[in-house]
Amino acid sequence: MSFVSFFTDFSFQQFFSAFLVLFAVIDSVGAIPVILNTKKKGRIVDPKRGAIFCLIMLLSFFFVGDAFLSLFHLDISSFAVAGSLVIFFIGMEMILDVEIFKQGAPTASKDATFIPIAFPLLTGAGVLTTLLSIRSQFNDINILIAIFANVVLIYFILKLVERIEQVLGKGVIYMMQKFFGVILLAISIKLFVTNVAILADSVGK
Repeated sequence: MSFVSFFTDFSFQQFFSAFLVLFAVIDSVGAIPVILNTKKKGRIVDPKRGAIFCLIMLLSFFFVGDAFLSLFHLDISSFAVAGSLVIFFIGMEMILDVEIFKQGAPTASKDATFIPIAFPLLTGAGVLTTLLSIRSQFNDINILIAIFANVVLIYFILKLVERIEQVLGKGVIYMMQKFFGVILLAISIKLFVTNVAILADSVGK
């Protein structure tokens, strides 16, 4: 694919869909209570470094994801089916207020920017799995722009987290968490059905 054709593949609809998928899975708004609690414990959360950490992780997994799949002799549709199940359970967590994916042990460092904020809170395994899964649905340019847009949003949320809580209130943030949980469930079902059909068609051939 040439440099020009790469950008001609841009679609606002695909970009917006990819942005919403990543926004829902990253759940930067839903992470506000955790970020606030972390800062109240006296731990450091640097907005600029946090955003950079998230960007590096997302781009790294985006570009080496295919190599990762090739290492295990997998294709994107197979990974998307597995990813759809992860997305489904993330959505269930958000809707039912249950903890399905256990967080790792907290670090003893005072700096919480990378662990646990950037990873695994904002860019955990579920987010990275989703990133590979949606590559079967959208063109690369639309996903890359959606990544940058989400990282910008992460930066402003980390920077203005206390003010956001004051403006929106805990009730609104909680409602947004439920809303995006439903979106994730719908997305996971679409990913599952679409890619199972692709796999079934390839097996049939």
